[in-house]
Amino acid sequence: MSDRYIKKILSSNVYDVAVETPVDVARSLSKRLDNNILIKREDLQPIFSFKIRGAHNCISQLTQVERDCGVVAASAGNHAQGVAMSAKYLGINATIVMPKTAPDIKVNAVRALGAEVILYGDTFPEAYAYSLTLVAESGMKYIHPFDDEHTIAGQGTVAMELLRQVQGDIDAIFIPVGGGGLIAGMAVYIKYLRPGIKVIGVEPEDACCLKVALDAGERVILSEVGNFAEGVAVAQVGERNFELAQKYVDEVITVTTDEMCAAIKDIYDDTRAVVEPSGACALAGLKKYVDREKAQDQTLVTVSSGANLNFDRLRHVAERAEIGEGREAIIAAQIPEHPGSFEQFCTALGERNITEFNYRYASDSQAQVFVGVTLKAGEGSAAPLLSQLADNGIGAVDLSNNEMAKSHVRYMVGGHANVDNEVVYRFTFPERPGALLKFLKKLGRPWNISMFHYRNHGSAYGRVLVAMQVPMADKEVFEGYLDELGYAFNEETTNPAYQLFLAPETH
Repeated sequence: MSDRYIKKILSSNVYDVAVETPVDVARSLSKRLDNNILIKREDLQPIFSFKIRGAHNCISQLTQVERDCGVVAASAGNHAQGVAMSAKYLGINATIVMPKTAPDIKVNAVRALGAEVILYGDTFPEAYAYSLTLVAESGMKYIHPFDDEHTIAGQGTVAMELLRQVQGDIDAIFIPVGGGGLIAGMAVYIKYLRPGIKVIGVEPEDACCLKVALDAGERVILSEVGNFAEGVAVAQVGERNFELAQKYVDEVITVTTDEMCAAIKDIYDDTRAVVEPSGACALAGLKKYVDREKAQDQTLVTVSSGANLNFDRLRHVAERAEIGEGREAIIAAQIPEHPGSFEQFCTALGERNITEFNYRYASDSQAQVFVGVTLKAGEGSAAPLLSQLADNGIGAVDLSNNEMAKSHVRYMVGGHANVDNEVVYRFTFPERPGALLKFLKKLGRPWNISMFHYRNHGSAYGRVLVAMQVPMADKEVFEGYLDELGYAFNEETTNPAYQLFLAPETH
């Protein structure tokens, strides 16, 4: 099987539209991690993503009859641009089905390349299903983003370039994983030519379709997929991709949203390029590997796979980068409610810098404060900070890994309300004009809304924290109604951030 793919990779037709991208040395990061860190810069492709390789190689294999029928693809962004650019170069009509939630920057880029864009559905599966309907009705050729031999081979040219560009020893190569096209193509080539190099896939913790499949020994469909790194937000790894990964991938590492934000900052610091979350995913995994293995003096390569980032998402990235790097902690601390207590709290912190402080009067005796604190070099977690505060008689809780605290509570600390039967839920719903109003209308049933927080993060999905007054006798009926809404949700009533800052005193 590997011989067949090697031949396809070596004969892949990608350079009509793609370029050979450089390998940059991440000098600052190399010094910090005590390893030689190299970055394969696929964010420098004409569409700012490696996807142009697989798309063009796949389309260029079509017969003239197939070309005359046109091509169709379903994509939220990068693959769509690759298909559109390739089709324009070859003079082929292209239709791209994108979910209505697709970022404007990607929709406009696809249209600018001459493709017809059809916005359909709120999610990629809906757009994909409609694209297959178009194939059945019109006879257009479907261009798959990852589960196609020609697509896989086109992506494999990244490895072909990389191993030619880096002649010395390479200990490991870290590759982002969505549907698996890039890692499948790269892994088969790397292991064929230099089998001693470790091939390590990296996925977001909430979109780890390859890791789950490898652990299970079969392809699995994830029930929910996180959308922060939309370029790798795939519910099921491709069939061909999984088969190749089983043979040629050494392991898969998962990373958090905050760790990807920190990696975006790392790449910016060394290259001045702002990559998308999926483009920094592999570097986040590399850093985790170095920490786990205590690796030193190794040559480690990461693929920066894309840079199609909406500008308004930078706010969220900047807020999370320091937490992801282990340089900042978010804590809830209890201090006495009397003059001078804040000064005493700052004194207890020692030389640490406060990055954020939220407080509202709640009682005559104790105050709960929501605080961001810079950690000292080498600490990596809030544990030493909490111990130091405890030594000064101050109790505190680490909220650095509490998603509700970071996405909502830090922006709404306001004190405890006097309400009965309050339950709290965190929702995500497709983000587009009017989406929030539609959500509120759907939620407007017999139960009263007692708290509401919404904040746009510049992504395809809105995030809402809602408290409702629901008597215990109604709880089962209420959750049944939430299921009918069709939005992903989590109950947060017992979340410590809610309990400390927002829950009714009698709760």
